[in-house]
Amino acid sequence: MIELAQRAALLDVEGTTSSVAYVYDVMFPFARRELQPYVAQHWESAALDPVRERFAKEAGAASYTEWVTGREPQQTLIDQAVRLMDADVKATGLKLLQGLIWEAGFCSGELHAHLFEEVAPALHAWRAAGVDLRIYSSGSVHAQRLFFGHTEAGDLRPLLTGHYDTTVGPKREADSYAAIAADWRLAPQAIAFFSDVTEELEAARAAGLATVLVNRPGNAIPTPTTTPHPKITSFDEVVWRPSES
Repeated sequence: MIELAQRAALLDVEGTTSSVAYVYDVMFPFARRELQPYVAQHWESAALDPVRERFAKEAGAASYTEWVTGREPQQTLIDQAVRLMDADVKATGLKLLQGLIWEAGFCSGELHAHLFEEVAPALHAWRAAGVDLRIYSSGSVHAQRLFFGHTEAGDLRPLLTGHYDTTVGPKREADSYAAIAADWRLAPQAIAFFSDVTEELEAARAAGLATVLVNRPGNAIPTPTTTPHPKITSFDEVVWRPSES
């Protein structure tokens, strides 16, 4: 058991609240399978405008029109998305597109977000204890809201007061966590960050946040660190005694 005095919890998703296997074996294959039909069906939708522009920007072009000059626009986007997925690149444009595809899956009922068994009861208990809960994931904010709105335990969005993705910065850089604390209007020391990735925890600690290493079944072996992070295997191992300071 560990005891935390922070007023807020910042939670990773994959490997922390949900299994890595669900993300890699269900959600990613669904996005890959539905990529081409989704883009074809929604090509004229304004929802794809920010996706197109982000893909172009991340490819070094000033605009999507410039990026696809001389090429077939739809197929250019699809081919780039496949390349990014094959390389497991956490590009913001790809995450935005995957979020839209997952929305269709959640709304149709084909997808239901997996959570570890104790997560939903723990989040309810943590909120009742006065802990402010937010999410920081490489998945887009849109995808996060879909995920927590369609879990196996029901809609958990009312428990969460905010979401952050890679638009705030990479998860392995301290400046990202400083930006989150500033947006939250909390001192970094008032926030505890939960993740299964030690490099993320190191970055959060460098920004002044408290850190907790979550060791779930199927997670990669944590990278050794000079200063070990408190470790849990279940949210039930956390006791909150939030400080008013």
